[in-house]
This record gives sequence, structure tokens and C-alpha cells, in this order.
Amino acid sequence: MGQSERNRTALVTGASMGIGRGVALLLAARGYDLAIGHYAEPAEAEETAERIRREYGRACHVFQGDLAEPDMPARLAAFAEETLGGLDVLVNNAGLVRFKPITELDPAEMDRVYAINFRAPMVLMHAVAKGMTARGARGAIVNITSSRAERAYPGDAVYGGLKAALTRASQSAALDLAPRGIRVNCVAPGATAVREDPRWEPGYAELGGKIPLGRMGRPADIAEAVAWLASEEASYVTGAAIRVDGGLILPGMPERGGSPGWNA
Repeated sequence: MGQSERNRTALVTGASMGIGRGVALLLAARGYDLAIGHYAEPAEAEETAERIRREYGRACHVFQGDLAEPDMPARLAAFAEETLGGLDVLVNNAGLVRFKPITELDPAEMDRVYAINFRAPMVLMHAVAKGMTARGARGAIVNITSSRAERAYPGDAVYGGLKAALTRASQSAALDLAPRGIRVNCVAPGATAVREDPRWEPGYAELGGKIPLGRMGRPADIAEAVAWLASEEASYVTGAAIRVDGGLILPGMPERGGSPGWNA
């Protein structure tokens, strides 16, 4: 089946909840069939998939696996390619957040954060780009990074440093893949309310009041940027990083002392 004869397709990692779920739902609303990956949230992942099938009438295939395992990213890519008949879009969203001062760094924990936040996206880009090239697809890859890739924070040498590395790696990947018609871009969220739980609302409101635009980010805010970068409307955009943070990092670090219920 040729590319013009089938629905657009996308793989979204870490899509059982939060930003990944928001991205998957919006892409489904825009007509994509999906494969979604998750680590250990089967009920939440199936809820996301069922919403996609019921509300948008799109296919959604669920893959469970730990992206820190060396062979898992390639297995996920193969699963998505097989179930969807090829990929048009890859969204590398899955990530592990850890904050510790350098003096308290645990090397084993650092290795896990590296494997999930940097190695897995790189392997997935490699595998998916090869599949796109074989099909002659003019695809799009969007990596979810962070405003922390641009500004240093205490205790953030590993997480923020790896997000910065992924941003830089995406620029080189964009150059590598441009001749093949594959675009690579990043979306950098700031403080984003990822827990749909009233218990977190006071913290969200407190931190939101410190952000220039006056509120926390929502998964839907990040999803809109991702969907645009994946679309033909962004066909002349590659190697870019779009910060979606309400102006969070412009004045400094307003989230210090805020609620732990955000991620960025």
C-alpha cells in the first residue's frame, strides 16, 4: 500500500499519561493511526488507546517495555512498523526525571537516566529513519527535550545535561536526514501539569502564578507544538527547538520551591 493510500501513522513513547498521552490524543484527532509505548502503566496505556479508538476512530497499538534495556528501543520501532505498516512520525517523549547534586550522584541511576533519556531516543531515531528511508517517506521526528536544556539548575547535571545533549544531537540528525526528506525537531516543555489529580491543584496554582503567562503548562499545549512540527505546515522547519514554557525561564527559576507535581 502506498503512502498516499493509507492513514498517517505515528509512534509516541511514554504515552500512557501526561505529555505523551496529550500528544497521542491530539495526533489521533488529526487523523493519525498510532502505536504507543509505556513502561509499567498498562491500565493507563490501555485507557489512552481505548479513547483513541472510541473518540477518534483511529487504530492504536500498545507496547510495554523498559527502554533502558539495550534491545528494547529497536523492538519498539519494529513493533510500530509492523502493526502500522510503516511510520510517518516518531515522537520521543518517554523520559526519566531525577534531580541530585553531583556529590550525591549514583552511577547506576545515572546510567538508567542516560539509557532512557538519550540512548533510547537515538536508537529509535536510527531505526525509524531507516524504515522511513526504505519506504521513501518524507517523515518527521520530534524529540521532547526540556527548558532545562537551556538553563542550568542545581541538582540537574544529569537530567538537564542529557536533554541538552538530545537537543544538540537532534541538530546533527536533522542534517543527516534532510537529504532523505526527514525532518528532526525538538519541543522543550517548561513546568507542565501532568497529574490529573485535584490534590496537585494548589501547587499548580502557586507555581503557575510565578510563570510570566500566569499558569502551568498543559499536555495539550505541548501536543499542539508537536502536531505542528509533524505536519506539512512545518515542512520547511528542521533542526529547531521550540520552547513551550509560558516564559518560565526568561526571568530565572521561578519553580524553585514550588510543587513537585510538575515536570519539565
